[in-house]
This record gives sequence, C-alpha cells and structure tokens, in this order.
Amino acid sequence: MPTEQHPTIRPGTGEDLNELQALARRTIDTCYRGFLGDEGVDWFIGSGAADAHVASHLQRGGVLCLSQEARIVGFAILDGPTIDLMMIDPDHHRRGLGRLLLRHAEETLLAQHSTIRLESFADNTAANSFYEACGWVHGDQLESEGPAKVEYTRNSTGD
Repeated sequence: MPTEQHPTIRPGTGEDLNELQALARRTIDTCYRGFLGDEGVDWFIGSGAADAHVASHLQRGGVLCLSQEARIVGFAILDGPTIDLMMIDPDHHRRGLGRLLLRHAEETLLAQHSTIRLESFADNTAANSFYEACGWVHGDQLESEGPAKVEYTRNSTGD
C-alpha cells in the first residue's frame, strides 16, 4: 500500500537549480506545444531563456516537494506583486498541487500587496481555466512581442 505524500513548500536553494531548470523545460515541452507550436517550444527551450530565468529568480518564491521522496514537483517565482512563473511537473498535474502552490503564492504576496497579478498566455486554456477556477479575475490582453498574453488579478478581498 503506497504511503500518503505530504507536500511541503520551502525556499529554493542553489542546490535546486538543475532540478528546477529540468522541471521547467519538461513542463514547457509537455504543456506549451498546443499553444506555442513545436517550433516555438523548441526555440524557447533551445535558447536557454527558461534556464536563465529560473537561475536569475531562484531565491524568489517557493519550491514544492513531496516529503516522502523529497522530490521537487513544482515551483513558483514571485516578483513584487506578481506571480512571475508557476509550474507543476506534468506527471503530477490534477492532484491539487497547483492549487496548493498557488494558494501559498497568493498568501505570500497578499501579505505585502493589496492587489496581486499574474500573466498567462492567452491561448493557454488549461492554465487560464485553472486561474479562473481559483478566483482570479481575467483582465486585459497585454502588449508583448510573441504570443499574446493576458493579465489576471486578485486582491485581498478575493475580488
């Protein structure tokens, strides 16, 4: 009989870098092809931009681990009032871990800011449905180079 997993969230460390970068690449490769296309995903992963972003923001946010394995299964990067990036390992989707990590990020940011935000690709329907189901308010489409992005907001009153 499998032992129940107890997720924990802790700060990221330099020792986590390679595992977090690999998780980001795996998530982008698995989950982003449907709206960025093969060429876009291959370019993004190959450019090293995801690895560089994780490396430069390692200390901002939280790392989600399953305690039995101490295996990293997700992470969030926080930047000011923004959830800059949040990823859950594709092998662990649909288990409530995204909600747990999102709630932790919200609580952390709302303790410091009355309104918080995140950006999502406009065509990432799975992520956008998740954010809306978690009470985030769909905002404006953002001006950006590349694929269209939308802003989501949440404030301390839950609106």
